[in-house]
Amino acid sequence: MWLHLLVFILTFCIMEFMAWFSHKYIMHGFLWKLHADHHKKDHDSWFERNDSFFIIYAVISIIFFLLWQNDILEIGLAIGLGIFAYGCAYFLVHDIFIHQRFKLFRNTDNRYARAVRRAHKMHHKHIGKEDGECFGMLLVPFKYFRQEFRKK
Repeated sequence: MWLHLLVFILTFCIMEFMAWFSHKYIMHGFLWKLHADHHKKDHDSWFERNDSFFIIYAVISIIFFLLWQNDILEIGLAIGLGIFAYGCAYFLVHDIFIHQRFKLFRNTDNRYARAVRRAHKMHHKHIGKEDGECFGMLLVPFKYFRQEFRKK
């Protein structure tokens, strides 16, 4: 059981790196066509082509569930749940908290939350796929924390 818990936590943590890597090199790389609408202010629809990345990671998570269910990979459940949990955190932080796709957490005001929002705002100041910055989600560069700590 402890191994499964450790694998779950490790998978969740590794997903932050995977999110950064895929955002920087895949979304702002060869799959820019799927991500570009996320950097536009006006959307034709509530859904974005960028949302297809959720499906990609969901399929990967499901594959690990199936590997576990079919006794192929004992820790498959822990890995699948780690990916799923990170996807939930990503949805809450990125889509709900930062982009306000649902009007929740609007009054959240602490230094970490402001640093996350500031870093993401700096990412979106670049409309094209080049010259981007702040590709992660939960781990924010220290300069944004320092800015928030100087304010109070």
